[in-house]
Amino acid sequence: MTKKQIFYLGLFASITILSSGFRPFQPELFPWFHVFEKEEIMYTVPTEVELNQTFFDIPFAGKTFIGFQQSLAARESQCKYYKVNTLGYLGKYQFGSETLKSLGIRDTLTFLRSRKLQEKAFLANLSKNKWELRREIAKYNGKTIRGITITESGILAAAHLGGPGSVKRFLRSNGNRKCKDNFGTSISEYMQDFAGFDTSSVQPSQKAKARHY
Repeated sequence: MTKKQIFYLGLFASITILSSGFRPFQPELFPWFHVFEKEEIMYTVPTEVELNQTFFDIPFAGKTFIGFQQSLAARESQCKYYKVNTLGYLGKYQFGSETLKSLGIRDTLTFLRSRKLQEKAFLANLSKNKWELRREIAKYNGKTIRGITITESGILAAAHLGGPGSVKRFLRSNGNRKCKDNFGTSISEYMQDFAGFDTSSVQPSQKAKARHY
């Protein structure tokens, strides 16, 4: 046999051996996963209108204290810990330097870099404001002033914006003494927008401090 014949004979033998190792594919039918020819498949997809509908708010915090905390932070800074506005107010909750000093914080750079310290400062400031306004909360909670239902959470939010003194003047004057911040936001707006949240977990404390460990 010539070399050419030997080559083709070897090639044919190799193909024969390899082919004998494979079985033709036969599909296996599972009765629970098989669709017969005459069987119809019914399914639906959301319409464009349904896709554009909003059925719930995110996060799912509602009127809880966490809802109050995050809603206020979103209003103040869009929840940005490192934000410093044009007037020098700092962090997620936009604290002024004097308020921070009253809470025991003098290093504003450390304050901006520490998320934990900012959260502690927020809670401590709430506690101080709740103590400062404890009589006003007891007296005005549930009443209506200028069409606004007064609530504890609304009072605390307004105090965060303008301080306890501004809230006292507003309440004691039946809404005639109005107060706005440097951007034109009024404490009455905060009283209305942040009304009805559960702030019962905030403990009033005259000497509340935010300690950084």
